[in-house]
Amino acid sequence: MYRLNVKKLGFAFGLTGALIYLGCMVVMATAGQEGSILFFNSLLHGLDTTNIIRMDVPLLEALFGIVQTFILGWLIGACIAGFYNAQIKRR
Repeated sequence: MYRLNVKKLGFAFGLTGALIYLGCMVVMATAGQEGSILFFNSLLHGLDTTNIIRMDVPLLEALFGIVQTFILGWLIGACIAGFYNAQIKRR
């Protein structure tokens, strides 16, 4: 069986999470509050996001958020690869 590269899969997960975070930022910046609420309500199967969407997010907070999202994604991807590799029988 093929073994997964832990670092590469972790990086791929982290980068994917960061891109999704950036996409969220673009939606909020371009659609405004009402458009963002409509978008996220439909994305989250009707969950009402009216009371939790905050449009005045400081740039530093957004930067910390994207870094944290990348780190969490990297850790998740690395764990998946590590768990997968641990299940493969060694030759």
